[in-house]
Amino acid sequence: MRRIGRIALVAGLGFVLFSVVWVGLYRFVPPPITWTMLGDATAGNGVAKEWMGLDRMDPDMARAVIAGEDARFCSHNGFDWRGIASAAYHNAQGGRIRGGSTVSQQTAKNVFLFQGGGYVRKAFEAYFTVLIETLWGKRRIMEVYLNVAETGIGTYGANAGAERYFGHDASHLSAVEAGRIAAVLPLPKKRAAIAPHGFVRRHGDRLARYVGVVRRSGLDACVR
Repeated sequence: MRRIGRIALVAGLGFVLFSVVWVGLYRFVPPPITWTMLGDATAGNGVAKEWMGLDRMDPDMARAVIAGEDARFCSHNGFDWRGIASAAYHNAQGGRIRGGSTVSQQTAKNVFLFQGGGYVRKAFEAYFTVLIETLWGKRRIMEVYLNVAETGIGTYGANAGAERYFGHDASHLSAVEAGRIAAVLPLPKKRAAIAPHGFVRRHGDRLARYVGVVRRSGLDACVR
């Protein structure tokens, strides 16, 4: 038993050291590929992505994401407990399932983990969320999120999404374009930002209006 305990301790310490180095590396180096990208590649969908730093990307893209995905992004420590509690209450009432994950949690999942996996994956997601909040900071988290988030089948990042839907890169986006890309993010395999209908059009246009609110309220202060 003592030997098993020592092996478990060494394995645990090895994982912590490896994960810290891994996360620390991505503080400076763009993540080359994710498990979701690999899934698209093996399914024959291809992978379209083109990294664009936050300093070059139109600031309305980050504002639209904050408006649609995580209004308290700049003020929480990676976990929006009010949002989680609200989502849990809503889901308990039945109807459409609502998620409570922050942009930080989604980034941790997208970069280091895989989709699905239940509570085990959620535990690792929480661990990596703490690491990126500690080692990266908010601006880098948003930058990575906007470059690895799926914006369509086989399309990753706001820049590739802008090229796919609007024919130009993400360095100059209208509020409507940024809002519609952000509206695709929750279900990128089922939604499109170009000629959108129904929910994507309504939600995207709503986010476009909120872009100005985010700017005026300083909700994007941590990424500017």
